[in-house]
Amino acid sequence: MTQLDVATAAPHALAKLPLDALHRRLGARMASFAGYDMPLQYEAGIVAETLHTRRCASLFDVSHMGQAILAGAGVARALESLAPADLISLPRERTRYTQLLNENGGILDDLLVTRLPGVEERLLLVVNAARKQTDFALIRETLRPFDFNPLDRALLALQGPRAAAVLGALLPGAEDLAFMSWRAFDFGGAPLFVSRSGYTGEDGFELSLRAEHAEDLARLLLSHEDVAPAGLGARDALRLEAGLPLYGHDLDETIDPVEAGLGWSIGKRRRLEGGFPGFERIRLAFEQGPSRMRVGLLPQTKAPLREGAQLYAPDNETVGHVTSGGFSPTLQRPIAMGYVASNHANVGATLSATLRDKPIEVDVAALPFVTHRYFKTPVGKDAR
Repeated sequence: MTQLDVATAAPHALAKLPLDALHRRLGARMASFAGYDMPLQYEAGIVAETLHTRRCASLFDVSHMGQAILAGAGVARALESLAPADLISLPRERTRYTQLLNENGGILDDLLVTRLPGVEERLLLVVNAARKQTDFALIRETLRPFDFNPLDRALLALQGPRAAAVLGALLPGAEDLAFMSWRAFDFGGAPLFVSRSGYTGEDGFELSLRAEHAEDLARLLLSHEDVAPAGLGARDALRLEAGLPLYGHDLDETIDPVEAGLGWSIGKRRRLEGGFPGFERIRLAFEQGPSRMRVGLLPQTKAPLREGAQLYAPDNETVGHVTSGGFSPTLQRPIAMGYVASNHANVGATLSATLRDKPIEVDVAALPFVTHRYFKTPVGKDAR
């Protein structure tokens, strides 16, 4: 597994998920993460859970994430003052990935923004658990004229190549959603928000619903022969294999979106017009190239290279460091990500690191390690 900031759970000191009792009945090993008591793994183990997600479908509980609705005329333009994505052009029922930036262009958090249907302009935000209080305070303070409402809802992620068939049998029409699109369904007489998205690199869905209905939905999904529960360990292994950055590890307030390899999330209009924090730094990074780059790393050893390990050029100059590292169940080898000076970041470049007081070779690799399998809407189908 990769190196998550987890610790032995202290249930009395941690927030509980709506599915806490179900996780325990399923034999989950619980751990502390971002202030919550979370399932780290189940009896099958992290390797088996990761491989099952790649082959079939797994259900993850991500209810620790922050969810909120930001509403009011002109709210998309207003949020552009904090985030570099083109949100004005975002169609209804579509989702866009972006970041909240500080004045120097550093990443305060990364998040998903969905424009909800209806006459009123409303945006659904999903932010990282460890940053949600900071994010929400920033949005309230900066965008005061707008209506900001945090949501107390459960959030489940059904991920894997069988996810669409499983969910479509339960919610007809869900299987036709395009990648990064959203729709509201009815479940238990209440709205169930379904987005075709996730953070595993596989096809899948994120399902937001009232906390009191979460166990009913989870049980229905887990009753399918193709679906198994999976915890934080497998989720971390999957996102690392997919080359997806994790806030607090691969992203932080010193790193800008271009050097993080997220320049694709900044639309052409925003690159030209700016209007978001740190625009000058990001403009120069696009024009001149960043001084460092997030890259894939292949340690030539059987032991994983962990976060914080320094990376050296052939002349022993320090040229970077590891931000995420672990064992890949899919590739059956150690993999890692990190930041490397741009002149040493070419795929195939050979660097070195120290592991257990011994020098090892580390090759710069292309990301992702495992090809993304997001759903592509067939030609002629309604992508909504």
